[in-house]
Amino acid sequence: MRKMFLFMMVTLDGYFEGPGHDLSWHNVDAEFNDFAIPQMMEADTILFGKRTYQLMEEFWPSPAGLEGDPEVADLMNNTAKIVVSKSLKQVTETVHWKNARLISSNVAKELQKLKEQPGKDIIVLASSNLCVSLLEWGLLDEIRIMENPVAIGAGTTLFHGLKKRIKFKLVQERTFQSGNALLTYHVF
Repeated sequence: MRKMFLFMMVTLDGYFEGPGHDLSWHNVDAEFNDFAIPQMMEADTILFGKRTYQLMEEFWPSPAGLEGDPEVADLMNNTAKIVVSKSLKQVTETVHWKNARLISSNVAKELQKLKEQPGKDIIVLASSNLCVSLLEWGLLDEIRIMENPVAIGAGTTLFHGLKKRIKFKLVQERTFQSGNALLTYHVF
């Protein structure tokens, strides 16, 4: 069975985004990209919630995305994408943004079927509301949290809205020259 894992960047004070969806605090550099590209290559499917999907769809096919980080843009634009949303009516494809499909009903069942199909792993990028649902449905196998050495004092906490206790086991940790720390947990 394919593994479904989450990658999320957070602040030291536990926020995945600042007020107004601010992500300007993300601490990324060449070493981060050296990590992010192989991580993306572990998966052949990216799972998004609506808002994260729309942000990625806007950025990665744009000149800023294509020219600013061509290797990541190629992975983001061409890897199969699943969007979970009850309010979106359709997802679009363009020359650069390909292989997207929408799941809007029977989400837990459809994602379980996806995990049972052959292929590489499934990566969930950000999409906090979706992550909470995935945890509660028992579909996430691994959580990769990249702690950034910054406190922002306000925003949306990681797993905001979680309604039940979830246990994790720390299985790996890695530090970066930038001060970032990657903590990898298995979900129980």
